[in-house]
Amino acid sequence: MDDVLTAYRLLVADVYELAGTSRRTSEAIAAGAGQTAARWHVLSVLSDAPRTAAGTARRLGLARQSVQRVADDLVAAGLLARAANPDHRPAPLLSVTDEGAGRSRTSSGGATTSAHGCWRPRARPRPS
Repeated sequence: MDDVLTAYRLLVADVYELAGTSRRTSEAIAAGAGQTAARWHVLSVLSDAPRTAAGTARRLGLARQSVQRVADDLVAAGLLARAANPDHRPAPLLSVTDEGAGRSRTSSGGATTSAHGCWRPRARPRPS
Protein backbone atom coordinates (compact mmCIF):
# COMPACT_ATOMS: atom_id res chain seq x y z
CA MET A 1 0.00 0.00 0.00
CA ASP A 2 2.92 2.36 0.65
CA ASP A 3 3.96 2.07 -3.01
CA VAL A 4 0.47 3.03 -4.16
CA LEU A 5 0.34 5.97 -1.76
CA THR A 6 3.77 7.19 -2.86
CA ALA A 7 2.83 6.88 -6.54
CA TYR A 8 -0.42 8.74 -5.91
CA ARG A 9 1.36 11.57 -4.07
CA LEU A 10 3.82 11.94 -6.95
CA LEU A 11 0.96 11.97 -9.44
CA VAL A 12 -0.91 14.66 -7.49
CA ALA A 13 2.25 16.77 -7.27
CA ASP A 14 2.65 16.52 -11.05
CA VAL A 15 -1.02 17.41 -11.62
CA TYR A 16 -0.67 20.54 -9.45
CA GLU A 17 2.50 21.50 -11.27
CA LEU A 18 0.77 21.02 -14.61
CA ALA A 19 -2.20 23.09 -13.41
CA GLY A 20 0.14 25.94 -12.49
CA THR A 21 1.88 25.75 -15.84
CA SER A 22 -1.48 25.67 -17.60
CA ARG A 23 -2.67 28.74 -15.69
CA ARG A 24 0.50 30.72 -16.51
CA THR A 25 0.33 29.64 -20.16
CA SER A 26 -3.35 30.62 -20.40
CA GLU A 27 -2.55 34.05 -18.96
CA ALA A 28 0.29 34.57 -21.45
CA ILE A 29 -1.81 33.46 -24.44
CA ALA A 30 -4.76 35.61 -23.39
CA ALA A 31 -2.56 38.66 -22.80
CA GLY A 32 -1.15 38.28 -26.31
CA ALA A 33 -4.68 38.76 -27.65
CA GLY A 34 -5.50 41.61 -25.28
CA GLN A 35 -7.74 39.42 -23.11
CA THR A 36 -7.69 38.14 -19.57
CA ALA A 37 -7.39 34.42 -18.93
CA ALA A 38 -10.99 34.39 -17.64
CA ARG A 39 -12.32 35.99 -20.84
CA TRP A 40 -10.22 33.66 -23.01
CA HIS A 41 -11.48 30.59 -21.12
CA VAL A 42 -15.13 31.60 -21.58
CA LEU A 43 -14.58 32.31 -25.29
CA SER A 44 -12.85 28.95 -25.66
CA VAL A 45 -15.63 26.99 -23.96
CA LEU A 46 -18.29 28.69 -26.08
CA SER A 47 -16.35 28.31 -29.34
CA ASP A 48 -17.85 24.88 -30.13
CA ALA A 49 -21.52 25.50 -29.25
CA PRO A 50 -23.82 27.99 -27.52
CA ARG A 51 -24.31 27.38 -23.80
CA THR A 52 -25.88 29.08 -20.83
CA ALA A 53 -23.72 30.83 -18.26
CA ALA A 54 -24.45 27.92 -15.89
CA GLY A 55 -23.40 25.34 -18.51
CA THR A 56 -20.23 27.29 -19.23
CA ALA A 57 -19.48 27.52 -15.51
CA ARG A 58 -19.94 23.76 -15.07
CA ARG A 59 -17.53 23.12 -17.95
CA LEU A 60 -14.92 25.39 -16.35
CA GLY A 61 -15.56 24.26 -12.78
CA LEU A 62 -16.45 27.80 -11.68
CA ALA A 63 -19.38 29.54 -10.04
CA ARG A 64 -22.13 30.66 -12.43
CA GLN A 65 -21.94 34.20 -11.07
CA SER A 66 -18.27 34.61 -11.96
CA VAL A 67 -18.86 33.32 -15.49
CA GLN A 68 -21.92 35.59 -15.79
CA ARG A 69 -19.80 38.66 -14.95
CA VAL A 70 -17.21 37.72 -17.59
CA ALA A 71 -19.93 36.92 -20.13
CA ASP A 72 -21.58 40.31 -19.50
CA ASP A 73 -18.23 42.01 -20.24
CA LEU A 74 -17.79 39.94 -23.41
CA VAL A 75 -21.33 40.78 -24.59
CA ALA A 76 -20.65 44.48 -23.96
CA ALA A 77 -17.42 44.17 -25.97
CA GLY A 78 -19.27 42.52 -28.87
CA LEU A 79 -17.41 39.22 -28.50
CA LEU A 80 -20.45 37.22 -27.29
CA ALA A 81 -24.15 37.42 -28.11
CA ARG A 82 -27.19 36.33 -26.14
CA ALA A 83 -30.04 34.39 -27.75
CA ALA A 84 -33.32 33.07 -26.43
CA ASN A 85 -33.07 29.63 -24.88
CA PRO A 86 -36.08 27.51 -25.89
CA ASP A 87 -35.41 25.11 -23.00
CA HIS A 88 -35.20 27.72 -20.22
CA ARG A 89 -36.34 31.26 -20.93
CA PRO A 90 -34.58 32.98 -17.97
CA ALA A 91 -31.19 31.55 -19.00
CA PRO A 92 -30.20 32.87 -22.44
CA LEU A 93 -27.76 30.98 -24.64
CA LEU A 94 -24.37 32.61 -25.07
CA SER A 95 -22.58 32.29 -28.38
CA VAL A 96 -19.38 33.66 -29.83
CA THR A 97 -19.78 36.47 -32.38
CA ASP A 98 -17.67 36.69 -35.53
CA GLU A 99 -15.45 39.23 -33.77
CA GLY A 100 -15.21 36.96 -30.74
CA ALA A 101 -14.29 34.01 -32.97
CA GLY A 102 -11.54 36.10 -34.53
CA ARG A 103 -10.18 37.00 -31.11
CA SER A 104 -10.44 33.39 -29.98
CA ARG A 105 -8.51 32.23 -33.05
CA THR A 106 -5.88 34.90 -32.42
CA SER A 107 -5.54 33.73 -28.82
CA SER A 108 -5.50 30.06 -29.72
CA GLY A 109 -3.09 30.67 -32.57
CA GLY A 110 -0.53 31.68 -29.99
CA ALA A 111 -1.09 28.52 -27.96
CA THR A 112 1.22 26.34 -29.98
CA THR A 113 4.01 28.87 -29.94
CA SER A 114 3.56 30.04 -26.37
CA ALA A 115 3.07 26.63 -24.82
CA HIS A 116 5.62 24.79 -26.95
CA GLY A 117 8.20 23.23 -24.71
CA CYS A 118 6.68 24.83 -21.63
CA TRP A 119 5.89 21.65 -19.70
CA ARG A 120 8.97 19.79 -18.65
CA PRO A 121 8.18 17.12 -16.07
CA ARG A 122 10.80 16.65 -13.41
CA ALA A 123 12.53 13.31 -13.21
CA ARG A 124 11.05 11.46 -10.26
CA PRO A 125 12.19 8.24 -8.71
CA ARG A 126 9.79 5.41 -9.49
CA PRO A 127 8.53 3.36 -6.59
CA SER A 128 9.93 -0.15 -6.72
